[in-house]
Amino acid sequence: MQTRAILGAALELKKEGIETHPEIMVPLTGILYEFQQQEKVIRAEAATLFQEMGDSIEFKVGTMIEVPRAALTANRIASSAEFFSFGTNDLTQMTFGYSRDDIASFLPIYLEKKILKVDPFQVLDQNGVGQLIRMATEKGRAVRPDLKCGICGEHGGEPSSVKFCHKVGLNYVSCSPFRVPIARLAAAQAAIEETL
Repeated sequence: MQTRAILGAALELKKEGIETHPEIMVPLTGILYEFQQQEKVIRAEAATLFQEMGDSIEFKVGTMIEVPRAALTANRIASSAEFFSFGTNDLTQMTFGYSRDDIASFLPIYLEKKILKVDPFQVLDQNGVGQLIRMATEKGRAVRPDLKCGICGEHGGEPSSVKFCHKVGLNYVSCSPFRVPIARLAAAQAAIEETL
């Protein structure tokens, strides 16, 4: 259903002369074969839709890296996935073992006792989660040099997290609309700081 909606809309835009570059993302991939099974479903449905509509469009199928195992085996996953989007909210949750729903019950104590310096769901943990992102990006690009990588989640609108993403070579960050101005400013600062 989602494949038909995305690609059907892209074909309608093509009829209107509007160029699109659809990317379909498989969430929560942990194993290459899991991704490949979903990609097979997506590509088969796309082929059926293209035949029905008498037209086709190029599209990519990639994955959201939200599971630590996916980051550790990113080279294998990149052999099939055409892009990575790091779901930093879930990756943080799974890396720390903290539930986003439960952290409020102990976060104030952790901050007060300096166990944590900041809320890891607000500011990307560069030493842990960030290293998984860096490693997965490097491993993925070793197999697919043009692999587009980015993050989605609230970290995409937090300045130090945006600068970290720039430093490790990610292509983009995404975040809630109200955080876009902050993200753009942080990305500009990161680009300037790189030249200094």
